Amino acid sequence: MPVFPEPTAPTRHGGARVISMCNQKGGVGKTTTTINLGASLAEFGRKVLLVDFDPQGSLSVGLGLNPHEMDATIYNLLMDRETTLDEVVVPSGIPGMDLLPSNIDLSAAEVQLVHEVAREQTLQRVLAPALEQYDVILIDCQPSLGLLTVNALTASDGVIVPLECEYFALRGVALLKTTIDKVRERLNPKLEIDGVLGTMFDGRTLHSREVMERLVSAWGDTVFHTVIRRTVKFSDATVAGEPITSYASSSTGADAYRQLAKEVLTRWPAE
Repeated sequence: MPVFPEPTAPTRHGGARVISMCNQKGGVGKTTTTINLGASLAEFGRKVLLVDFDPQGSLSVGLGLNPHEMDATIYNLLMDRETTLDEVVVPSGIPGMDLLPSNIDLSAAEVQLVHEVAREQTLQRVLAPALEQYDVILIDCQPSLGLLTVNALTASDGVIVPLECEYFALRGVALLKTTIDKVRERLNPKLEIDGVLGTMFDGRTLHSREVMERLVSAWGDTVFHTVIRRTVKFSDATVAGEPITSYASSSTGADAYRQLAKEVLTRWPAE
């Protein structure tokens, strides 16, 4: 494991880098990574906006919001031009980190956007005002490669692919890479893969170690050195509605995400 430098706090905010957490397989740690990487980046002085772009609203629930009690969500922002970003953004409870919430309403957007002009650029348009307010925008994508995910990739500078260390998760990554290549070619030339993140790793099992080896042999340096190991603390933090960095600040899970935040910052061009 290389030693990553301690990040220095930025002197000013703005010029956000937009990152999609993307994998069409569910249950691989996209939402957990979005919450905890965001909280770790906020600890290092970055101003962070989390975007819940999954109709299941797991990111919003994971930060303690009730999906049925939201006045406005990202659905209103996408479909109603009168709604502004400031009307929808809510504080996450973590200093320096805000949230664009979501609920089941968002599932209707996928159908309604089909008839829009430049439908793939809708999210990019509504996030434009946030670019000068934040340093990092993390988008938690739904587990599919549909129109919402294509919107997220079109709006992004980079993609982080959380990947559970088991065989079926490994199989789907080739399909995801094809989608990313198509989006880069047709819609967003600046899109790049920031890294592949091994999650739910259990070093005691041969299976986890073999999957990790195959991942590194297939993706090489794209794989993050940081690996997120299995721990029950992640589930407990989700129930508590807060990131593991505040719920169990000295746990191995919290340390792993702080390490990931340092590694991510060293990979970004502006850093």
